[in-house]
Amino acid sequence: MSAKQIDVTCPCCSTRLTVDVLTGQILRRSGPEASEASGSGKDRWVSAQERVRERSKSGQDKLESALDHERGKSARFDELFRKAHEKHASPADEEPDA
Repeated sequence: MSAKQIDVTCPCCSTRLTVDVLTGQILRRSGPEASEASGSGKDRWVSAQERVRERSKSGQDKLESALDHERGKSARFDELFRKAHEKHASPADEEPDA
């Protein structure tokens, strides 16, 4: 490949094209079967489906985690309030009368 030519891969069909930069004409075309193993398009589809399933499952897990956090928020605030109340209700280190 010289500076007058560029190789381009189609994102849809994975066809490789060699294009002349000056004229814009396609010089060579090689199909996806030449650059990839046969059946890989189906493998890519299956792997993409798996990634989507994993992403939606992790999204559901994150939602459940956030809901559990919100459900326990009241108890955590009650505990913090109780500790603060005890701290201020009990006499702190009393200063000796001088």
